[in-house]
Amino acid sequence: MDYWHFVAKILSPYPENIDLALEILRGGGSIGLPTETVYGLASDATNATAIANIFAVKNRPQFNPLISHVSGLEMALEYGVFSEIAQKLAKAFWPGPLTIVVPRRADCAICDLACAGLETVALRAPKHPAAQEIITRFGKPIAAPSANISGSISPTSASDVLAELGGKIEIIIDGGNCEIGLESTVVAVIGDEVTLLRHGSVGIEELASVAGVEVNIANLHDENSPKSPGMMLRHYAPKTQVRLDAASASEDEVFISFGTAPPTSIGKIIHLSPSGNLTEAAANLYAALREADKLGAKAIAIAPIPNIGIGAAINDRLGRASDPAI
Repeated sequence: MDYWHFVAKILSPYPENIDLALEILRGGGSIGLPTETVYGLASDATNATAIANIFAVKNRPQFNPLISHVSGLEMALEYGVFSEIAQKLAKAFWPGPLTIVVPRRADCAICDLACAGLETVALRAPKHPAAQEIITRFGKPIAAPSANISGSISPTSASDVLAELGGKIEIIIDGGNCEIGLESTVVAVIGDEVTLLRHGSVGIEELASVAGVEVNIANLHDENSPKSPGMMLRHYAPKTQVRLDAASASEDEVFISFGTAPPTSIGKIIHLSPSGNLTEAAANLYAALREADKLGAKAIAIAPIPNIGIGAAINDRLGRASDPAI
């Protein structure tokens, strides 16, 4: 049974609204938080009751850890053990769309539930100015998984959050449409070993160049023991079935195109990027899936996406959103 009875408000990031957001966070509540990747469901990462509420609101498995958002490396060092390589990565990519999983400090105040009982902690410094202001003024980490029901399409606008969680949170800070539109890259850095746990806009070549070591790739579809957010096998999924690598679509399907749409006569077409720009496609992906999901089609057929650069992250999300039986 749901016990929430809020009437969520979408608020611009004016000073008085930031003050209200901080008041809610300090009271153990949750807010919709804009970042450059996706919108987050934000709560105090050190408050176990507040974190339990995140899991309840999202209907999220409690063995799936959360990312705790910090203002920068200085704050992160209070909670995680950063090797020289981990610090190099933080200095190169923060603030930005990279989450770094490191060992927890013995005195780490981030609650066990946020870390899913693991001996590691996932930390990121978001780039969005509203997120930076809220985290800096709050003075400690804010856990902020995507502001949607677990497994469904991540929100890239304040209106997406309202549609997903409008009755379960008080306010959503409107930071505009997300610049990147895909969740952060996640890497684990334990000593001198760097392992990619989730694809994102920071690519493996960039990571290896900064780290100065080879980057290993984890089993990105291991849902038995997730080491980071976003490793669940069925994730980022619309209610409508998804069919990948489609050259065309039937009249009872929605076709999501990349580049030039097919010349054949089909039903509704939604364009990720008419020019074939992968960055534009990434920013539009979740909005396109949401739009397609509302049309009542038999299936969503999606054109092939080149598996290079951020295209690897797009294909990772689409693979988790698709039904392997079709």
